[in-house]
Amino acid sequence: MVTVEDVRRVVSRFPRSSEHLIRDRVKFRVGSIVYVSFSRDETLMGFAFPKEERDALIAAEPAKFLLPEESSLRFNWVIARMAELSEPEMRELVTEAWRMVVPKKLHPFADPGPPSSTPARP
Repeated sequence: MVTVEDVRRVVSRFPRSSEHLIRDRVKFRVGSIVYVSFSRDETLMGFAFPKEERDALIAAEPAKFLLPEESSLRFNWVIARMAELSEPEMRELVTEAWRMVVPKKLHPFADPGPPSSTPARP
């Protein structure tokens, strides 16, 4: 199961990203824009995701993804069940969520691959 600590390791490499505890919920944001958020019990992860692709993602894997609450449907947002996510999948989702909220010139700084503690191949 993917944990908040796993996500924290990924986002720690992203420029302009910061972590906040808001109403007992861990959130990662760039400036004032939240791109990843966790439920209080840390079993659900909300993340920025294009609205036009949301229904297809949820339909493809309904056991893994779900719609946000009705008041948040206007946002580019999807919810994932943490227990269903693999680490590589989480890295990709979190990286793409971050890319949605930062200037394109920062995109090369996000590598969704393994944490930097893994030696790079020559």
